Amino acid sequence: MADPMRIRAQAAGDKATVRVLMSHEMESGQRKDSSGKLVPAHFINEVSATLNGKVVLTAEWGPSVSKNPFMQFVVKGAKAGDKISVSWKDNKGESRTDEATVS
Repeated sequence: MADPMRIRAQAAGDKATVRVLMSHEMESGQRKDSSGKLVPAHFINEVSATLNGKVVLTAEWGPSVSKNPFMQFVVKGAKAGDKISVSWKDNKGESRTDEATVS
């Protein structure tokens, strides 16, 4: 399984800025290895985020997203102590979910 995501969520007024650093190789399927064979595609294709269990973001990604992707978004109605959960699923069926508390 992939390394944990680094999630930071900071409240400012009635909004929270969420920053997420995901650990994933994100292979496009177009690169060749040292022997000239194509490296199989392996990339995140679904991302979602929840605030206290309510979905606040969904995204569909493709093979053009860079290795170890960074994502930032703002959530209205978040306050200190709320729970932000971020999940991803890749094209090989692997998935990861991590959680952070809004500070």
